[in-house]
Amino acid sequence: MAAVALPVTIWQGFYIHQAHAAVEVTPNSPTTNSFANAQLLYTLRGHNGTVKSLAFSPDSRILASGGAENEGIIRLWNPANGKKLADINKAHKAAVESLVISPDGQTLASCSDDNTINLWNLKNFKFSRSFVGHTSNVLSLAVSPDSKVLISGALDGIRLWDLLQQRPLGTLVRFDNLIYTLAISPDGQTLASGDSKGVIKVWSLSTGKLISEFVAHSNVVSAVIFTPDGQTLVSASRDRTVKLWNINTGELVRTLTGHNNWVNAIAINPDGQTLASAGKDGIKVWNLTTGELINTLNGHTDWVSAIAFSPNGKILASGGFDRQIKIWGTPQKRN
Repeated sequence: MAAVALPVTIWQGFYIHQAHAAVEVTPNSPTTNSFANAQLLYTLRGHNGTVKSLAFSPDSRILASGGAENEGIIRLWNPANGKKLADINKAHKAAVESLVISPDGQTLASCSDDNTINLWNLKNFKFSRSFVGHTSNVLSLAVSPDSKVLISGALDGIRLWDLLQQRPLGTLVRFDNLIYTLAISPDGQTLASGDSKGVIKVWSLSTGKLISEFVAHSNVVSAVIFTPDGQTLVSASRDRTVKLWNINTGELVRTLTGHNNWVNAIAINPDGQTLASAGKDGIKVWNLTTGELINTLNGHTDWVSAIAFSPNGKILASGGFDRQIKIWGTPQKRN
C-alpha cells in the first residue's frame, strides 16, 4: 500500500470554492416529513460486529458501511434493493470509525482506530492511497463541498489533506482536545469540531483560525452536523441531549431531550426539516423547525451506532451493535 507521511507543518489556511452543484430542495416535495410514517424496508446482514459507520454516495445508489474491531471491513450495498455490491476486506487493522464519500462521487475515505486514513476509488472499490500522520485513533472525517480537501479528527488533533493530489496539507491543531467528531459547513468555509470535554470549536477554513469555542455538553460530543442552509449547527452527546446552535451568534436555539442514554449519532434529511438521532433506545425522528418528536423507529435489538440519510432524502440507514443495517423509508406505491 502506498502511504503518505505527514510533514510537521502548522496549517497556513486555504480557500475552498463553494460548490455550485448544491442540493436543490423542493419545499413541497413528497419526501418532506415522510419519516413521520417511515417503515423498515430492508435489513442488511453481513457484518460480524458493530456497524460503526455509514455513508451514502451522492447519487444515493451506494451505501458504504464500516465494521468493528474484529473486522476492519467495509461493505458496499445497493440501498434500493438491499443487495450487497462488494466487500473491501482488510480495509483497516481495527474498527472503521468513519466513512465519507466525496461530493463528486469519486472517492470513499475511511478512518480507523489503527491511526490511518485510507482512500478508495468508488468506481471500482480499489485502494488508492493511505494517509499516515495521526498518532492515535482517527474517529471522524469530513470532506469539503468541492471534493478537494479531506479533514480528519483524531485523539491527537485535526489534520487536513489534499484529496486531488492525495497529499497532506497540514495540521490545524494538535493534542488540543480529544476530537471525536467533525463537520464542514455547506459553503465549505467553516469547520466545527466536538471533543471529549463537551466543547465545540468553530474554525475558519480560509485562515485556519479559531472563530469561537463553547462548552456545549456535559459529556463527550459524539456528533456535529450543519443544517443544509448552514445557519444551524446540531450537536449530540453522551449527556443524552441533542442541541441546536445558531452558528452566527453561538446561541443555543433548542435542546432536544428524550433519549434515555448516550446519543451516538445524528443525521439531517437534505430537506432541512427532519433530524434523526440514535442511541440505546432506537432512532428518534424530530421536526427540526419545531423540535417536536415525530417518530421513534425501533428495529435494532441493541444500541444504534450509526445513521445516515440518503442524499435524495428518501431513505434513512441505521447500523447497530446488533451487527445489522436497517433501511427505513416510505414504501413506494406500485402501479
